[in-house]
This record gives sequence, C-alpha cells and structure tokens, in this order.
Amino acid sequence: MQNDGSRRPPRKSLVALPPPQRQPKSPILKNDRRQESKKAGQERVRKSPQRLRSADSAIISSVHPSRNPVKSGSLPQQRRNFPSTLVYGTRLLILGIGLGVVVGTMLSIWNPVNRQPGGVSSTPNPSHNSNVVADISLKPASTLGDNLMTLRLTQEIPPLRNAIQSLMTEYSQLAPAIFILDLDTGTYLDWKATSPLAAASTIKVPILVAFFQDVDAGKIRLDEELTLREEDRADGSGKMQYKQPGTKFRALETATQMIINSDNSATNMLIARLGGSQVLNQRFREWGLTATEIRNKLPDIEGTNTTSAKELATLMARVNQGQLVSLRSRDRLLDIMRRTVNNSLLPRGLGKEATIAHKTGNIGSMLADVGLIDLPSGKRYIASVMVQRPRNDTRATQLINKISRVTYQYFSKPIPTPKLPIGDGSPPDTSIPSPVTPTNRLEETQSVNARNRD
Repeated sequence: MQNDGSRRPPRKSLVALPPPQRQPKSPILKNDRRQESKKAGQERVRKSPQRLRSADSAIISSVHPSRNPVKSGSLPQQRRNFPSTLVYGTRLLILGIGLGVVVGTMLSIWNPVNRQPGGVSSTPNPSHNSNVVADISLKPASTLGDNLMTLRLTQEIPPLRNAIQSLMTEYSQLAPAIFILDLDTGTYLDWKATSPLAAASTIKVPILVAFFQDVDAGKIRLDEELTLREEDRADGSGKMQYKQPGTKFRALETATQMIINSDNSATNMLIARLGGSQVLNQRFREWGLTATEIRNKLPDIEGTNTTSAKELATLMARVNQGQLVSLRSRDRLLDIMRRTVNNSLLPRGLGKEATIAHKTGNIGSMLADVGLIDLPSGKRYIASVMVQRPRNDTRATQLINKISRVTYQYFSKPIPTPKLPIGDGSPPDTSIPSPVTPTNRLEETQSVNARNRD
C-alpha cells in the first residue's frame, strides 16, 4: 500500500518556447535618437573651450603661484615657489655667463699689448740727439708663451759718443761696432751696431740661452750625461778635445766649459743636443734676432757664423730682465759668464770693485767682447764691442780696453745732488731755550708743586 505523503510531484515537461519576437524599430524613433545625439555633440563642442581655459589656468597657476591664491588643503607655499626660483636662477646664471664672455672678448680686442707692433725698429740716427723713445721689439721664445716683449730705449748719450769719437782718430784702420745700454734709464750708444759681423765665440752666448730655455722646459736635465763624439771634437780653445770619444760629461759642466774656457768641443756637443744649427737658428728668429746665425761648427775660423753688437747687447738685456729664461736659470747663466777666464778685453777697463759677466770672441779678422757690468754704486749697464781688424792686429785689444774705460768712467760719475739753500751767514743761536710756559691749569699746578718740593 502506497503512502500518499511519499508521493513525488509529477515532473513538468519542458516545452521549447519560441524566441521573443523583436519589434521593428520605427523610423520615427531612429530620427529622434539621431537628433538627440547631434544635440549632445554640439553641447560638448560648446563646453570644450571652457575646459581648455580651465587647463590653461591650471598650468599658469603652477608656474606663477602668486596669480592663484592659496586655498585650504593646498600644498605649502615654499614647494609651489620652488620651480619659479629655479627657473629664474638658471636664467640669471646664463645671463651672467653671456656677459662675462662679451666683456672678456672686448678686453682681449682692446688690450694695448696685443696691439703693439712687432719687429725690430730702426735705430735712431746717431747724429741727432732726440728724446724720441725707440723700441726694440722682440718675440719671446715659443716655449714661454709670453706676450710680445719690448726693450725700451730712450735717447743716446752724447758725452759718451764724443769720447769714443776722439778714440777713433788713433785707430783709423779698425772698424768697431759698439752698443752700450744703461739698464736703469734706457739711454744708449749705437755705433754701427746693427751690421752682421763674424761672431767668433760670441755665438756661444745665444747657445747658452737656448740651453737654459730647454732646462726650464724640462727637455734637458742639468745632471744629464752627454757623450763626446768624434765629430764633436774641435781644435782651438778648450781641453775637452783631448778626451777620448765616448767620454761622458754632465750637461751643466758642458755648458760651463763652453763659456769659461770657450771650449769648442763642448759647443759642438750642445749644438747637437739642442737639435742642430737649423733648430737653433729658428729659435733665434723667434727671439727677434735677424743677424745671429750658426752656419758651421766651431771653430769657425772663416767667420761664417754671424751676429751683431746690438743683438748681443739686446739678448743680454732680455736675459737680465728675466724674459727668455727663468730667474733661477738667469742667475746660473750670469754666474757662469762671471767666471770667464779671458779677462783681457772689457774687464781691463773696469775698476777693481766692478764685476762683469761676459763672453769674448777671437778669430784673425775679428775681436769681440760682450758683458753685463755691475758698479759699486749699483749701476748696471751692458757693453758690446766688436772690432774688425787686419789679421791678428793687436791694436783691437787696446781699442776695446779704452772703450771699456771711457764707458766705465762715464757711468761711475756721481749723480749730482741739488744744493741745499744757505742761510744769511749769521752765527747759529746757541742760547738755552726758556722754560715752556704751562698751557693749562693742570700743568700749572704740577709746575708749582714741583717748585715747592725743590
């Protein structure tokens, strides 16, 4: 017997329902929707300028915070000002750099040193005692990188010219070239001093200057060892010619022997070490020397190596001023030249207390000496004398001695001092001065108390 409560409800049968039918859209409804879409687009276009203006306002507010008042909840004022301060600071920095470049360019253009003409100016006519300032403009060595350097000459020295003129009447067969320069005042004597003449051993002076230039530039060490080669050995002056090829000498010793003993072998060693004669001649041109040239090794008996009295004096003056070499090298150079052994020319005309740094030159047709002289008074001058002569004429030695003597006497004259005004001739007042009268009450009281104590 079946229980009615346990009966399950009957299953409903699944019947496939037809899909809902789509209602055809009315053309009127389509037109309405198109109209609404068109109106919405026009509304968006109308509102777009307002949106752009709002965006521009936001950008301006971020760059210029002062134009946009700070509202509650906004960022701190310092953070909003930071971009503006950075921008203005960058602009000011760029402006300052630009102004600096412009000002520096203008100063370099108008610098009078850069506008100074170069070249060696002509020497004033000796027959005219004018006060016109003459310039000897010389290019510095390329290793120094200095500006154009000028040796200033003021006027000639008529008394010295007259004294030397009187000497020439005794030595009519000799042809001297003389240049005297007062390093304190720039006064000078130019006696046919620009003509190129046989240099003899005076050519060793510019070689010595070139040597110390390379020392300053680090190209040569003073303790560097130089080797004597067979082709460097030379007759004439010096003892290094008697050494065997392969013998080594320090560079400073070689340069010293070239000057103090006029060693020709040492000179040839230095010419080779400095790059050869052509390299040295180019350097002489850079210094502004046009008459100074090396054409042959030493000894140059034929006199093909040339220089002039004026160029030798000018070179010594520039060394003295520290223009071509450092001050340390200048001191070493002058110390070497003060130790020259041959003192038979310019030194013979000097007083005992005078000192001279000099270099001689001697071949059959030429006798020369150039030196820097210091007097006990502190006066410093340069004398450069080159004498063309008949072969080995000893009168050239006498002439150089006398030229040196009259020059020394001229510069040794005491400088006249102005006379002090003289009184009326009455005897001086030797009376005892009266006591000083007190000038105020305090001093008067102190004076009275002092008298009472006495």
